Amino acid sequence: MRRKEFIRTCGFGCIGLLTGSSLLHGCASTKYINAPINGSFLEIPVSAFSTDEEGNEYRQFVIVQNDQLQYPISVFRINRDSYQALYMRCTHQGTELQIFGDRLQCPAHGSEFKSNGEVQNGPADTNLRSFPITIQNNLLKIDLS
Repeated sequence: MRRKEFIRTCGFGCIGLLTGSSLLHGCASTKYINAPINGSFLEIPVSAFSTDEEGNEYRQFVIVQNDQLQYPISVFRINRDSYQALYMRCTHQGTELQIFGDRLQCPAHGSEFKSNGEVQNGPADTNLRSFPITIQNNLLKIDLS
């Protein structure tokens, strides 16, 4: 093998490795939680947002699921005592949304929503359904009623 071929092969290999690791890191940062429903409240521990054992670093959001829900709920951490829960159903035609950082996007027609549920880009023209949240005993209680 010639030197140029070797360098080219190694260069493409390194680029592929870096790209693959960044994709895996992006997948690993999304946390899915199967949470119980007690009465009319979906309950998740505040610790679900922690990314380290000391509780010093936090996820921006978690996705909460339960078999009784048709669509998951995304819960964004605004700050230590403030969270936003959004039903991940597009208000345009009911497709399940996907999360990309601080926005939700519809894979069917491209509608985008901010992390507070407001429509950012259409064709959707209605904000996402949001749920009130209370914090009790280190549990986030999402009111589904």
